[in-house]
Amino acid sequence: MLLSASPGGPTANLFSYLYKGDIALNITLTAINSVIAAFTLPLIVNFAIQHFMENGQNVGLQFSKIIQVFLIILVPVGIGMLVRHFSPHMAEKLNKPVRIFAIVFLVSIIILAVARDYQNLMTYIGQIGLATLLFCVCSLMVGYFVPRLFGVNSFQAKACAFEIGIHNSTLAMTIAFTVMASSMAAMPAAVYSLFMYIVVAIFGTLLNRLEKKEIAQISTTT
Repeated sequence: MLLSASPGGPTANLFSYLYKGDIALNITLTAINSVIAAFTLPLIVNFAIQHFMENGQNVGLQFSKIIQVFLIILVPVGIGMLVRHFSPHMAEKLNKPVRIFAIVFLVSIIILAVARDYQNLMTYIGQIGLATLLFCVCSLMVGYFVPRLFGVNSFQAKACAFEIGIHNSTLAMTIAFTVMASSMAAMPAAVYSLFMYIVVAIFGTLLNRLEKKEIAQISTTT
């Protein structure tokens, strides 16, 4: 639930670039979803804790913890938006270093999650590996085919697919460690991260091949 409540990650923008999606739309969706998630994520996590945890553990996120979630989500987004607004040239220069930092930070968080609970890692993969894999696939398919049903072109539908399919697992793990103080709550996001890039790369490749076939069929009929 923590992972599903997290907005799209900045990696979605990279995949839009690699697989010819609408990068501008992807960046806009990521910014908007990050702001919305600052309000919806605590509500969803509180609901999940109260619904799924056993009696006596229905603690939920206290107000101070909710404020931490707000800060973790909104501060980086706010800084990025301010830099891009007041200094677009600097934002372009920082684009690549920030992407590299994001990937390094993600890898570090995954290593931390695994290191804290490495003895149970294979058990977790066996328990939630299939669920996280299906979650990723279903998110990508909903993100692409639902917009297509409403007449959105493939260029923009791919951006929607990557935004919905690539959840910010770094954010989910950071909240799990810092706000919830639970390595167990971080494990679904850690396992998801292991599958995510492979699944998204395969999905993007298949979409591009499908797009090429559609273009070829149109050209032959005309």
